[in-house]
Amino acid sequence: MNVEVKEYIKAIDGGILSPKGFMAEGIHAGLRYSHNDLGIIYSEVPAAAAAVYTLNAYQAAPIQVTKESIAKNGLLQAVVVNSACANACTGERGLKDAETMRASVADKLGLSPYDVAVASTGVIGQFLEIDKITAGIEKIELIKEKSGAEGFEKAILTTDTCTKKCAFEATIDGVAVTMGGAAKGSGMIHPNMATMLGFVTTDANIEQKSLERALRKVTDVSFNQITVDGDTSTNDMVLVMANGEAGNEPLSEDHPDWPMFLALLKETCECLAKKIARDGEGATKLVEVQVNGAETDQEAKAIAKTVIASNLVKTAVYGADANWGRIVGAMGSSNIPFNQERVSISFGPIEVLHHGTPVIFDEEKAREYLLGNDVQIFIQLADGLGTGKAWGCDLTYDYVKINASYRT
Repeated sequence: MNVEVKEYIKAIDGGILSPKGFMAEGIHAGLRYSHNDLGIIYSEVPAAAAAVYTLNAYQAAPIQVTKESIAKNGLLQAVVVNSACANACTGERGLKDAETMRASVADKLGLSPYDVAVASTGVIGQFLEIDKITAGIEKIELIKEKSGAEGFEKAILTTDTCTKKCAFEATIDGVAVTMGGAAKGSGMIHPNMATMLGFVTTDANIEQKSLERALRKVTDVSFNQITVDGDTSTNDMVLVMANGEAGNEPLSEDHPDWPMFLALLKETCECLAKKIARDGEGATKLVEVQVNGAETDQEAKAIAKTVIASNLVKTAVYGADANWGRIVGAMGSSNIPFNQERVSISFGPIEVLHHGTPVIFDEEKAREYLLGNDVQIFIQLADGLGTGKAWGCDLTYDYVKINASYRT
């Protein structure tokens, strides 16, 4: 991925409705006591679509239905999402309910059912209140205004403390291309997709198979590099719709501006991924682990994942304790070989280990750094040119409180 093009990508104030040709809205359909719980994104024209899904062995009914829709012809025009109920582990009835959601949106918008994707999030093992959902679908009035995006962003939340959105612009093939995103996720977050949903819209014109490959490549360095608690979910999905309204020539890997599109997608997905990690249940700070000098990028990413997933590292960060021994302990459990005598570790600008030898450092300055809202842990190896990043959060008392009473 060409990182040099990143400087040509501009962050803008927006989200899923920033690209041309999209509408959205979210409402309270009665699935929760209050707050929005049902939302729709709609493209005015058929959009090339791609998605990645949880690797959990249990895959919820909405995922099965969405896979079927995209497999039909690689196009979508709408996605419907509910919160409060995951519609997971619900058997034949759950599958029929997901199909009913799809059919209801298709009827409302005059589409084929295969033009519609379905996503759900919430409690596992409970049936949908499908009558409330179908009634809610009829009530939704899709709009292009910012409030429509905000309504959708709120509708997909569960234990999240805030909505998660972003938008970026870049010039591709001589025209302005915009990409926006919305996501939810706070707990059950671990590398290889987990309970998180991400939705990306763009007005770029791109070949469907190329979009699919781009999403898989970018997911590997964004959503698959975050963790909150080590648990994966049954419903995780990241879905991209590209409707071509920007008017550029069709993009594929052979297009000279392909690196720019790839960077635009990476910037969007990484932004959403970091927002999810920052909002981990009970979290007080975003933690980034950056590994350089591994033999390969894959090995660097694996080490970064292992460190960010360590409960001992996470609790040390929460306690503002520069206990670098927990980092090397996590590195050693990654099953990745490295030269231990050349390892260097820093908390932000404060080096604590240099070429395998402890460094005398100012404990109070290290504590002051770790008390900040953003913590970076740098790991320097001497085995190659591989680099990798992972994001997570600290582990606090509130995480236990939130999850001990999740259903109540």
